[in-house]
Amino acid sequence: MENGGSRTIQRNRVRELRENRLMTQAQLARKAKVALRTIHSVEKGMNCRMDTKRKILIALGKRFDEKDQVFPPLRMPDSEPSPSY
Repeated sequence: MENGGSRTIQRNRVRELRENRLMTQAQLARKAKVALRTIHSVEKGMNCRMDTKRKILIALGKRFDEKDQVFPPLRMPDSEPSPSY
C-alpha cells in the first residue's frame, strides 16, 4: 500500500507526554482545539500541519521552540554513502 503525502509516518512523543500529564486523547483534543481523530492520528505517527503541531505543543505545556523534542525532524534514509574527505 502506498502512502500519500500527508500520511507519512513520523515517530513523535505526543502520547508519552500526554500520558505523563494523565490526560486522555479527548482532553488533549479539547485543550488543543483539534479533532479527537487528529490526536489519534498524530499519536499513530501520521504527519500533520505545523499549526496543528503548535496547538498540540501549547496544550502539552511546551514552547514552540521545543517542537523538535516532541516532533523529531524527518531523517532521510542513507541512500548513498557519504563522501569521505
